[in-house]
Amino acid sequence: MVSANYTWAGSRDFDSHHPCDSKGVPLSAETGISLVTLRALPIFQALDDKTLVPIARVSSLRSVPRQSVVLRAGDRTDNVYFVLTGAFKVLVSDEEGREVILSMMGPGDFFGEMGVIDDHPRSATVQAAHSSELVVIAKADFHRCLADSFDVSLYIMRSLVHRLRAADRQIESLALLDVYGRVARLLLDMAERTEDGRLMVPQKVSRQDIAKMIGASREMVSRVMKDLQLRGLVHEVDGQLELLEDVADTLSQAPSE
Repeated sequence: MVSANYTWAGSRDFDSHHPCDSKGVPLSAETGISLVTLRALPIFQALDDKTLVPIARVSSLRSVPRQSVVLRAGDRTDNVYFVLTGAFKVLVSDEEGREVILSMMGPGDFFGEMGVIDDHPRSATVQAAHSSELVVIAKADFHRCLADSFDVSLYIMRSLVHRLRAADRQIESLALLDVYGRVARLLLDMAERTEDGRLMVPQKVSRQDIAKMIGASREMVSRVMKDLQLRGLVHEVDGQLELLEDVADTLSQAPSE
């Protein structure tokens, strides 16, 4: 646990290389955040005030406009970013501009930790899917946090294990399932059970983004989604997708190639 008189390594100021939007305008930021804001992130919810205060002092709040790139593949990472609101795409692209979305990140997720831990350049680009807010912690402060908080370290380890399993599942889907099955699997993986028992995909995801996540064309994804809706398995609620009752069993039986 971090003691009350602990001195953190990093400055409260942002470094001079924080991201800009597509027009080169620096993304807005403010330093030092409240404990209430910090506790909105699951990674910090179990920590007491004495532990959280020094973390809050060196944390920064950054507003990110839609479609702005926070990190690019090949960049060196000097910060760890925690999603407070909004959503982000983690993607890779080739020289012709074709993109594959590796994952979508929403509130409570984080990125940048791999480069901060192993000092290797970014392997993927992170772009805001919607107007979003990030909590940012500098590399040296994050290292100190890992060293002095077992709860934070354990949360990071569990998250990395979860991502590895998700990557294995994605590889399995690409290798063994047809497009129908891949769409079904993706919806199931993204869905969360709400308090009233509904199975909802919390993030608004376009047909194009679904196509980029499963390696298919937008037209094929649209046909699959239309079929799922006609069968009464999926429908939209306020722009979000709801998977209807017993849909998990039905979709998980989608045919393989």
